[in-house]
Amino acid sequence: MTPHSLDPRAPWVISTHDLGRRPGAMRRMSLTLPAPANIGVDMIGVPQGADVELDIRLEAVMEGVLVTGTAHAPLRGECARCLEEIVSDTEVSFQELFFYSAEDAAEDDSLLDGELLDLEPAFRDAVVLTLPLSPVCSEDCSGLCSECGIRLAEAEPGHGHEVVDARWAKLQGLVPEHNNDQES
Repeated sequence: MTPHSLDPRAPWVISTHDLGRRPGAMRRMSLTLPAPANIGVDMIGVPQGADVELDIRLEAVMEGVLVTGTAHAPLRGECARCLEEIVSDTEVSFQELFFYSAEDAAEDDSLLDGELLDLEPAFRDAVVLTLPLSPVCSEDCSGLCSECGIRLAEAEPGHGHEVVDARWAKLQGLVPEHNNDQES
């Protein structure tokens, strides 16, 4: 895997210049970066451009630079049961080794581009792996009525619909309904 040329001005690109290649050299950083596009799954994710707070440690090791950190990011999505908007946040931990050279790295390992590294893939992987595929607004969310689509949490107690067995449906209407008010 050949490193692509990283833009040092890109928000998620970090310079390791001050670490040199001295194993044991370390630097801590606290950053607030704009969330990249498409961080999430179908029903929930980090909104593009939202503030992501990072606390990271860069440490020079023999093979490259080890990045360890946590990220705190807002989440937006919709409930898989009732389709209401979900607004929450997530905190994820991540660790990634950025190798100095492709000879030391395996095919899927991250490489330094000169003295630059791109944190976005490590952040993306950490967040996406923690997201639920079917997020819910609350654990006891009742969802939507399968007949009329109303949110069951907002429905009257005992909300329901008369269900006629399909085998008897053709007989419906053959017997006139009785009006209880007239029989009194």
